[in-house]
Amino acid sequence: MTADRILLEVCVDTPAGLAAAIAGGADRIELCAALALQGLTPAPGLMAIAAAAPIPIYPMIRPRNGDFCYDAGDLDAMRRDIDAVRAYGLAGVVIGANRPDGELDLEALETLVAHSQGLGMSLHRAFDLVPDQAAALEVAIELGFERVLTSGGALTAQAGAERIAALVEQAAGRIGILAGAGVKPGNVADLVRRTGVREVHGSFSGPIPGADPASKVGAMGFAPPELRDTDQVAVAEAVRILRTR
Repeated sequence: MTADRILLEVCVDTPAGLAAAIAGGADRIELCAALALQGLTPAPGLMAIAAAAPIPIYPMIRPRNGDFCYDAGDLDAMRRDIDAVRAYGLAGVVIGANRPDGELDLEALETLVAHSQGLGMSLHRAFDLVPDQAAALEVAIELGFERVLTSGGALTAQAGAERIAALVEQAAGRIGILAGAGVKPGNVADLVRRTGVREVHGSFSGPIPGADPASKVGAMGFAPPELRDTDQVAVAEAVRILRTR
């Protein structure tokens, strides 16, 4: 791997999506369940499949839908999920926690970080809810995170590019800044140029058929008419653009 290589992380939530991301040339996987809910902790079966992957796998540790304000029960579940990641021999975890005011929940994060010792750690987009990202970045560095996934606090990384660039400058190599949210092959080169990030993150998904609304599966609400999953072609195109920039 060359020193100036931009890394591509792909978030996936199915065995097929995992295979597509790897075949497309992804450098790292954020392994999830329910990407339609912005990602939850993946099931043990998917972790077991991912354990055979030739690239680093970082499961999302998020025990439920909703905010990132966690009580004792949530944290107990998260510690057990971190144990599962370690048991499957995966590379790291993706964690985050906020207080109700949006600040990082230092007490919860210290608990999760301590439980994750020996694993790589990414701080997820709980970081995008904080009122002061510059201050939160220093907290993330002190806690020992490898990287922070962020859109710069905006709805998309493109919209938050100026803030992301400021975070890259502030980080000064002490922590990785992973730009994500709305990243596609069509905008990834411009995003890298505008921000100076060395890592980008996206789902690179495409539509796949769901259920016929007239079918029982559709009528009972088990599947919508259209689903989405990782598109190997989109991943490969993003990789090609990043490698030839």
